[in-house]
Amino acid sequence: MYPKMTVHLSRIEHNASFVCDLAAKKGVRITGVVKSSDNYSNSYQAIAEAMKRGGVSSIADSRMKTIERMREMGVEDHILLLRIPQMWELPKVVEFANASLQSDPGTLAAVEEEAAKQGKIHEVILMNDLGDLREGIFDPQIFHETAVWIEKELPHLRLLGIGTNLGCYGSIVPDKTNLSLLVERARSIEKAIGRELEIVSGGGTSTLPMLLDDTLPEGINHLRVGEGILLGRDLNTIWKLPFDKLRMDTYVVEAQIIEVEDKPSYPIGRIFVDAFGNTPEYTDIGMRTRALVAIGKRDIGSHDALFPLDESILVVGGSSDHLILDITDCASPLSVGDVVSFLPNYQALVNCIESSDVTIVHQLD
Repeated sequence: MYPKMTVHLSRIEHNASFVCDLAAKKGVRITGVVKSSDNYSNSYQAIAEAMKRGGVSSIADSRMKTIERMREMGVEDHILLLRIPQMWELPKVVEFANASLQSDPGTLAAVEEEAAKQGKIHEVILMNDLGDLREGIFDPQIFHETAVWIEKELPHLRLLGIGTNLGCYGSIVPDKTNLSLLVERARSIEKAIGRELEIVSGGGTSTLPMLLDDTLPEGINHLRVGEGILLGRDLNTIWKLPFDKLRMDTYVVEAQIIEVEDKPSYPIGRIFVDAFGNTPEYTDIGMRTRALVAIGKRDIGSHDALFPLDESILVVGGSSDHLILDITDCASPLSVGDVVSFLPNYQALVNCIESSDVTIVHQLD
């Protein structure tokens, strides 16, 4: 059973409800991103349903395999593909996804051809790069022309709207300046095509603070939110904002202790590199009681991606298959066979989901 990650579905529903209610006051719809779901259980369906109960208007994921699996599990909701598709995926994109993010004219032409072949209308959110330098058309004129081209010359594509991504690569903060620019470009496109765009999508979790302080520009009516619903951690711990109603205990990771020993806190011998080619730094604080736990970087990505629920426990390091804890100051002594509980950050969450060694359990409390 260990290592194990318990998914508390009612807590995810609570977070979705909080985010959706906050957004609705500003006329914004939320698409729930379920990309923390695994291939070994019904996570896709369970998490999608929890988000829907919380009020999301649609579901999204960045991988076509996930979307295909959701359809196999009976998810009938509107699904958005978040990552611009690879050419080889296009038949499945049109078959299983209602909409996709797009930016490349060649891909758009190929989606048009595939949609015509399948006798379908595929919806498109055209992405505009406002400076984060991930996906999206950077040149404003080319962006405008491409939007008009989709509307007027690609009959099997429907221009659902436009969007942008901020904060994921370039770490650019969404603000009034860059998102007002997106709204301005939406209005220009609407004038050219003679109708309103259904969606002007202003990013994801990193845009939620603008709802809280009422700085989101009028005209942004859609956000794509994953971490802010699934974990709720970044808004509290990184942004330091009063999102106290978001629960951060939606996912709980448990792992079992396999060794307890008193050991020096500083390695003995010539220090070179660890198993991943890095040279860590160590602080000598004397002899400490250490516990080895049977979960490692293969499962969580980085040792500092887990946070013990018992705050007297310190995570001091790890390797591929081990997590090393300092348990010297624990109020209750721990021994081999005991289980330690952690809250994951987004990196650990995604890695645990993808690890075949981590048991996933769904709980409705």
